[in-house]
Amino acid sequence: MPDMTVPLGLAQHSDSQSASSAAPDRPLPARDRLLRLYRDMLLVRRFEEVVNELYLQGHIPSTLHLYIGQEAVAVGVCAALRPDDYLLSTHRPHGHALAKGVSPGAILAELYGKATGTCKAKGGSMHVGDIGLGMFPAIAIVGGNVPLAVGSAFASRMLKTGRVTACFFGEGAVNEGAWHEGVNAAAIWDLPVILVCENNLYAASTPVQAVVKTATVAERARGYGIPGVTIDGNDVLAVWQATQQAVERARAGRGPTLIECLTYRQCGHSRSDPRTYRAREEEAAWKLKDPIDQYRAWLLRAQGVDEAPLQAIQFEVEQTIRAAIRFAEDSPLPEPDSIYSDVFKD
Repeated sequence: MPDMTVPLGLAQHSDSQSASSAAPDRPLPARDRLLRLYRDMLLVRRFEEVVNELYLQGHIPSTLHLYIGQEAVAVGVCAALRPDDYLLSTHRPHGHALAKGVSPGAILAELYGKATGTCKAKGGSMHVGDIGLGMFPAIAIVGGNVPLAVGSAFASRMLKTGRVTACFFGEGAVNEGAWHEGVNAAAIWDLPVILVCENNLYAASTPVQAVVKTATVAERARGYGIPGVTIDGNDVLAVWQATQQAVERARAGRGPTLIECLTYRQCGHSRSDPRTYRAREEEAAWKLKDPIDQYRAWLLRAQGVDEAPLQAIQFEVEQTIRAAIRFAEDSPLPEPDSIYSDVFKD
């Protein structure tokens, strides 16, 4: 897959590393894993597209923060984790949850406000998660999940489980006090945390250059004495490889790594966002770097994959989405008195 030119003045800094799907020190996954990466990205994309349609049809009562365009980050990171590793997400969590293995039906039921949802209809779109699968219910407060990731990693250290914790956040979070305190604590205690910055260039409508003086977010890692790497976040293999290295470092007791993934959301910040702060030419240029289209073309060109398995994957994904819709629509609404359950600890 071709390297991505870093956009909008975010030039690669000499102290940051750059990864690509052809990194010579990292062998490619087996063919079935390569196809699984494609399947998982496609599932996230189709889920988000269908969720958007269902919202417009009035089936989903709350707003949405869609993940369209950033699929390679969630899928690449989660592919490098063990099933029992932990994950903390943000207000844009659907893709992270699906990549971690959370049921599409349970996520959609949560969005519908049904009792079978991931949080029994108490969380909604911004709080999906399944602790049984290692994903804490998502934290909608910008930067608020970083201290919790530190706590999760500290618990893993104390219990000697060997688990790592991956924590996703946007570039807008790196100016929050909680982010700095959390990263500093993880660094000084050498905790097994993977800090994943999804730099989609805009914190809501604020461009990153207006609030970050350094050439890359990854440069900030130097201030905490930890590694920082800036990679093409639209290249799923680059993300997978960088995360593998960070996971190996964390499990070996060598502490956290900051991975900055340059990517782009192909939709507004939320459903109410008209995107007036972005040029349509910029959006079109990034659409040409679509992570799924690029990866599919690479599979066909460089790996000799033919159309049949890719079409089979597309069919399976569509069936999975239809089953999720049926599950959500057929699920019951919560009983009124359930509002008091799972809220206070006896």
